Amino acid sequence: MTAQVESAWPDHPGYRIDVTRYPHAGQVWHGDVLVAESDRCLLVTESDHEDRLYFPESDVRWDLFVPSDHATVCPFKGRASYWTLSGADPVVENVVWAYRTPLPEVADIAGYVSFYDDVLRVVVVESWPDGSKVATNFPLWGDAEELRRLIDVEPAGDGRFVGPAHGPTRRNVVEGGQLLGEAIVAASKTFPAQRVTSTSMIFNKAAAFDASVDLTVDVLRRGRSFSSAEVRISQHGKLRSAAIVLADSGARDVIRDTEGMPDVPGPETAVAFPGFGMTGREIRVVDAAYDPDPDRIGPPVINVWVRFREAPRERSLQSALLAQSTTHWIIAAGMRPHPGFGEARAHITLSTGIMKADIAFHDDVDIADWLLYTNHAFWAGRGLVQGDGRVFTRDGRLAASYTVQAMVRDFAADPAAIGHDSRTAM
Repeated sequence: MTAQVESAWPDHPGYRIDVTRYPHAGQVWHGDVLVAESDRCLLVTESDHEDRLYFPESDVRWDLFVPSDHATVCPFKGRASYWTLSGADPVVENVVWAYRTPLPEVADIAGYVSFYDDVLRVVVVESWPDGSKVATNFPLWGDAEELRRLIDVEPAGDGRFVGPAHGPTRRNVVEGGQLLGEAIVAASKTFPAQRVTSTSMIFNKAAAFDASVDLTVDVLRRGRSFSSAEVRISQHGKLRSAAIVLADSGARDVIRDTEGMPDVPGPETAVAFPGFGMTGREIRVVDAAYDPDPDRIGPPVINVWVRFREAPRERSLQSALLAQSTTHWIIAAGMRPHPGFGEARAHITLSTGIMKADIAFHDDVDIADWLLYTNHAFWAGRGLVQGDGRVFTRDGRLAASYTVQAMVRDFAADPAAIGHDSRTAM
């Protein structure tokens, strides 16, 4: 009973547990079996814990579960009862829990249950304005609007900008594509009358999500037709990335010729990829080629359709968000031909990361429309992977092209032995 649980609330007045109605539907899957589904979920955000999605008891397929003798005590929520997924082979023990009589501070979770998302697959299903239902794995990193906020760096003085902090995440490392996007926006705000046409960035040291980054823009040339700048990104006084950015004022076509779009199946037949934990962006992978299974092999090619729920008005932000996705795929493409390797090993048994990225922008696009990212890892060896890609609109226009050099190598020491894990930068 709750009376037997000694509450820690009086001794920890700063502890927080927020219980809010979740705006999207939730689902829980065991393989291909749907074990719970609700549009009345609660989001529980707790100090020093990952977010949890709680489902009404009435929206669980209890015919698949049996009660367990297992119980735990939380000094902030109360005593938890557990159930085992008996309708699975093998059974999955103690995978769902409930606080039947929670402490008063979290009384709203009475009548709700939660699931271990590292055992079962918990997803949220977002309804888009066009009627689409887009699923994303839970827990979430955030929403596309939050990514836009981070990339839209804020002026902080002459030639200086600040990229805001996001907060701690499961893997507290900023993706290289985000820093690339921030450099594009900083240069665009430095040359507001011109369009960024290309950016070349090296990644010196990983940046963390839980602190802001500082950007300095050193104008190399400010011209009527072409301008250029060096953008340096630092955090806690240490250089994280540096880029050379080229911008121009535009001109009419003197000649025009573009590479054609490859014959790739459209997004309708591609496989939904919910794995990056961000609502507001839909990803569909052709032939499910982005596969964590280390025993599934294939050519070093990954083709991906990407669209955003909505596009910002600023063209520079659209370019930056387009660029952010370019660093997702080359490492996985490089691993595909090699049995025993897979994306699931990244940051666990393999030290992987983007070392350099170059992107050139060709035609303007609407990132709320489907864009095809073609990715080819054409060389792997000596601890590196080299690849390139193209971004095409659905009607075949070439919007952008890019190259990526990445690191794929063994850890010099076990991550745990040097105080790191899969959530931290190496």
